Amino acid sequence: MNKIRIVVVDDHPLLREGLIKILSLEDTLEVVGEAGDGETAVQVVEELQPQVVLMDINLPGMDGIQACKAIKSKYPEIQVIALTIYDDDKHVLEIVRAGANGYLLKDVEPDNLLRAIKEAAAGKAPLHPKIAGKLLNEYSRIAHTLETAEQEVLTPREREVLSLIAKGTTNRLIAKELFISEKTVKNHITNIFRKLEVKDRTEAVVEAMKRNII
Repeated sequence: MNKIRIVVVDDHPLLREGLIKILSLEDTLEVVGEAGDGETAVQVVEELQPQVVLMDINLPGMDGIQACKAIKSKYPEIQVIALTIYDDDKHVLEIVRAGANGYLLKDVEPDNLLRAIKEAAAGKAPLHPKIAGKLLNEYSRIAHTLETAEQEVLTPREREVLSLIAKGTTNRLIAKELFISEKTVKNHITNIFRKLEVKDRTEAVVEAMKRNII
């Protein structure tokens, strides 16, 4: 069976050596290289083409986030796992945006570390439970922001008109309901069609429902 090839990146020699010893005890893993800074990490990865990189974030010169981004931009198939002491939102989100496939804290148990490496090599995303919660919160925040942005595509008045259209209300009755002229209603409908990129009232309602506008 082919072993999982790993590069270990950490600026503390003792920690790096300890990690290598732990990984060397597992028959299915092989540490093929190591680095103590980001620039060297990128060079080592380019030369050795490992399957998994264990990447510390706080590195001299090019930090782990920059190194991760450089590696993933050239070799997206290589799995990068952040292994760090940082559990704050800033570091978590920055390295995930840089392309990291997993995020573990340095207090991880050896067995969990070995399992995470195998999961990453299999295309999964190993995450410390605390980090998974942070990412879920961020996803929820982004989803809410996008939903709000979708709703703001239309003005409040246009949403009122669209809600009445969804009920099958005619232009004349919409005008009466909102105390505006039929011409103004038609102008609102024209704007709604343009903004939602639709051609008729039915399409407008369907698209608005997809976007959670109504």
